[in-house]
Amino acid sequence: MAWYREWFGDEYLELYANRDESEAEGHVDFVEKALGGAPGQSQPRAVLDLACGAGRHTAALRRRGYRALGVDLSVLLLIRGQVPCVAGDMRSLPFADGSFDWVLNFFTSFGYFESERENFLVLGEIGRLLQPQGRFLIDLMNPHFALANLNPREVQNVEGRRVEIDRWYDAASQRLNKRIRVVPAAGSARNYLESVRAYQPEEVTAGLRWVGLALDDLYGSFRGEPYDRDSERLILVGHKPV
Repeated sequence: MAWYREWFGDEYLELYANRDESEAEGHVDFVEKALGGAPGQSQPRAVLDLACGAGRHTAALRRRGYRALGVDLSVLLLIRGQVPCVAGDMRSLPFADGSFDWVLNFFTSFGYFESERENFLVLGEIGRLLQPQGRFLIDLMNPHFALANLNPREVQNVEGRRVEIDRWYDAASQRLNKRIRVVPAAGSARNYLESVRAYQPEEVTAGLRWVGLALDDLYGSFRGEPYDRDSERLILVGHKPV
C-alpha cells in the first residue's frame, strides 16, 4: 500500500501537533496579501484547500468569510477537522471545471507520487479547477534548505509514546524520506513512511507551464521574504491566464 494511504491518521496529528490554528491564521494572512486581499463584499471567493488534512486552513479561511472547502484523501483526518470537506484524490478531483477562485496547497503535499506524470496531474487539476484569472499557492519545502538541515535521527516522546524518526535523501529518485517508528508503552510498535519528491523551483515552474498556469512570485517563507537557496520554504504563487 502507498505510504500516504497508511500514515495520515491520529498518530500523524499527534506528531505534527505544533501545526495549529495560530500557524494557519498566519498563513492565511500571507495568502490575503499575496493573492489579492480579503473577500469581496458582494461575493466571497470560492477557495479550495487542496490536501487539507484536518482542515485548519479551511477553518481559518471560513472564519474570514471565504467560501472555503477542503479536500483530502484521508477520511479520518477529514472527520477530525469538522469543516466542510470532500474526500478525493488530488490527481482526479470531484469538482467541475472552473469551480474555484483560489486553490491553496499547504505543507509540502505536492510530490507524494512516484512518477512525474502523477505529480504533474495534480498541477493539471489545479489549472482545471481555477476560473480564468484565478490564483493558486503551492507551499513546498526548499530542497537546498531541507538537505542542509537534514537531521538523520531523532527520538521524541509524544503522548506517552516513543517516536523514532530516521530521515534520508535518495539522490536517484530525488526524494526526501522519513521512517517513523511509534513505540507505545504497551503493545506492538507501528512503522510508517513519508516520501516526498524534492522539487527545484525550475522543475515546478516547468510543470506549471505544461498545464497552462503562470507563475507570478516565489517566496521563501510565510513572512513574505523573496525566495533564495537559503530560504526555509519554496512558496509558488501564480494565476490561470485567460
